[in-house]
Amino acid sequence: MHSDHGSRSAPPDGSANHVILAGMNSADLSRIQRCETQLKDFLAELLNKVPLDTLSQVTVAGKWSAREHLAHLARYHEVFLERLERMLADSAPVFARYRAEDDPAWEAWRQLSSEQILSRLDTLRRKVVSRLQGLSEDDFQRTGIHPRLGKMKLSMWLEFFLVHEGHHLYAVLMQAAAPRPA
Repeated sequence: MHSDHGSRSAPPDGSANHVILAGMNSADLSRIQRCETQLKDFLAELLNKVPLDTLSQVTVAGKWSAREHLAHLARYHEVFLERLERMLADSAPVFARYRAEDDPAWEAWRQLSSEQILSRLDTLRRKVVSRLQGLSEDDFQRTGIHPRLGKMKLSMWLEFFLVHEGHHLYAVLMQAAAPRPA
């Protein structure tokens, strides 16, 4: 159905871990690059300074721990991949608002250790990036309907995914920086 995926070439510096998709517009290329680096770079910096065992500590009563925010992001990667496939297969599918509290899979994700969450998050991020790199410019024009934001192109869904992620990474950072009880 959408088989024109553009050609790929290695960047001039010869690095193999960055893919350039010929014919893709610069905004979508930028989003894919941010998808490749945003989470990885944040976690590398955070985990260099914060022991894993502190991620489970709740610093504000009634709010998620840093580990729970990361679990939510990992679960949302699965949701995003499902939505992506529906947008590619169907014409303007309608999506319900995603709320972790309403998700039957959420409680299982919440119970995972920080190590398990980070491992799954890494695997899922690789799947998202790989899937995005295989899309054509036309694929990024496909649409899905968000209950609050309305009809959005896949390129805007990816932007929404990254902004949503940034919100939760900010919460992780604030949790990690919060004073710990002695």
